[in-house]
Amino acid sequence: MEEKMLYIDSKENNSFKKIKKYRTKKYRDKDKRFLAEGTKFLDFDTVPEYIIIDEEYSENREIMKKVEKFEKSEKLVLSQGLFSQLSSQENSQGIILVYKYEEKDIENARDNVIVLDRVGDPGNLGTIIRTVDAAGFKDIILTKGSVDCYNEKVIRSTMGSIFNINLYYTEEEKLLNFLKEKNYKIISTVLSDDCIPYTEMKPAEKNAVIFGNEGSGIGENIIKYSHEKVIIPIYGTAESLNVAMACGIIIYKLRELYK
Repeated sequence: MEEKMLYIDSKENNSFKKIKKYRTKKYRDKDKRFLAEGTKFLDFDTVPEYIIIDEEYSENREIMKKVEKFEKSEKLVLSQGLFSQLSSQENSQGIILVYKYEEKDIENARDNVIVLDRVGDPGNLGTIIRTVDAAGFKDIILTKGSVDCYNEKVIRSTMGSIFNINLYYTEEEKLLNFLKEKNYKIISTVLSDDCIPYTEMKPAEKNAVIFGNEGSGIGENIIKYSHEKVIIPIYGTAESLNVAMACGIIIYKLRELYK
């Protein structure tokens, strides 16, 4: 039996108006919803609340076969004009999904956490989420001032790893209190003369590895409370590495060293 889908061609439609609001952080935060665009998301098991289909793609058998497996999701077919108002991509694949999310309790964080201090670029955050997932870690703590993890560019860059990582936002003071109370060893990535090469870091039973803002690095107060400061040696003429690249190098070393 062919599944019935609602066709929408009016910008006054309540479902369309509600979903369009999720392009802004204010309403994502309010309703705990985010948008993910692309057919890749149809390959994951996480069930979306809505699946939105550009009418141009609604007859595509390959796409619709994937859509059909999500029996509990509401399916909406939008006119091309309305779909383009939701899309953030130049060459859209004709699929946008709406997911619910829950705020996580930082008290549930595991023994190894990655901390991002005011990381501001969506592409960097998305790549870091994907890398942390690939390295087998589960928790990322972000300080106030970091980019929104449910930004559409972040979601796209995670390539689905957004569903596998616990993300926590907190203020610097609360972060430091939490790390001290829970006895985490604070390992900060810093460009200074008193750093040791990252290959010589000595992980403890519980570790918090901290990466800083793309321009200004880690805040001075966090550096002050660090137990170990590490650096990736630069052998060429570049001033430093991109934060996502640095994160990948160091957390894979942490995975190797952590027993």
